[in-house]
Amino acid sequence: MTSERIYNFNPGPAALPLVVLEEIRENFLNFKESGMSITEISHRSKEFDDVINDAVARTKRLLNLGDSFQVLFIQGGASMQFCMIPMNFLLPGKSADYVDTGTWSTKAIKEAQIQGKSIEVVASSADKNYCYIPQNIAFNDKVDFVHLTSNNTIKGTQWTEFPDTKGVPIFCDMSSDIMSRPLDAAKFGLIYAGAQKNAGPAGVCLVIIRNDILDLVPDSIPTMLRYTTYSAKNSMYNTPPCFAVYTVQLVLKWLEESVGGLEKMAALNRKKARLLYRLLDNSSFYRATARPDSRSLMNVTFRMPDEELEERFIREGLENGLGGLKGHRSVGGCRASLYNAVSLDAVEVLTDFMATFERKYG
Repeated sequence: MTSERIYNFNPGPAALPLVVLEEIRENFLNFKESGMSITEISHRSKEFDDVINDAVARTKRLLNLGDSFQVLFIQGGASMQFCMIPMNFLLPGKSADYVDTGTWSTKAIKEAQIQGKSIEVVASSADKNYCYIPQNIAFNDKVDFVHLTSNNTIKGTQWTEFPDTKGVPIFCDMSSDIMSRPLDAAKFGLIYAGAQKNAGPAGVCLVIIRNDILDLVPDSIPTMLRYTTYSAKNSMYNTPPCFAVYTVQLVLKWLEESVGGLEKMAALNRKKARLLYRLLDNSSFYRATARPDSRSLMNVTFRMPDEELEERFIREGLENGLGGLKGHRSVGGCRASLYNAVSLDAVEVLTDFMATFERKYG
């Protein structure tokens, strides 16, 4: 057990910017001179009202959303969105196209099917164990939305460009790459992201939804599963996860004021990923599992000659201050998650360790 902070490559909950953690620590016992912690203040107070409104404003500025979108904070994670989306928008006579690129999109498809909704899986990369992103997809032109998962944490793939859906709005799970790069908001009707991978701590899901999409929500859905419940009350119909929202606000502040926006964040993320993929591609010992044209900048997945070496790598990595390198239990292997808060220095230390490990055991 170490008393020092390690280099954190966890896939989620994941690394947070150190300056954010320090600000939380500094203000934890007496938030905004209230004499209370952020975990104690009322969600109806001016102090928390300022927090959530600032988080909404920063989200809109960073993603260049404008007034046509609402920003909501909902509990239940992205997994709750898997069922809320078809419940709210796939009413009788409505249909959607889904693209299956791995575990989380597969779960989203299942939740729509459980409800008996009209969906079609128009493309899948299951034929090659989800190592690539499908291209040249024949979307249906009469559907009400297209559902995608922008980044696939388990398989290490990512949409480098979003497909042309001929004006059909994209509903997108961006849990693991939200705020990692700019995006063209005009393509999207709804974006959702569990915060714990790239935007904050576990406990809150960021939902960005277009106003005209909100207008389609019926009143017949249970209150807490209805998007308009959250939009009508600024995400405070009931008590929101105040601490999680506060931390997201601080991460957004860091992105705006310290990093300088998403263009700069994206450039740094590309640099980090290139460094690690270059080592993998020049090695006969390590093997990247995602096809080069579909590789994720957020989750780099790789294998070694055998599982015993992978276990040794994970163990020795932790002994050298490198945590979170174990692959998902469903696929094994190794994975380094390079989310926004993972520094370039951290990736340089990782690649140095990997080069040494290969010389020792390769």
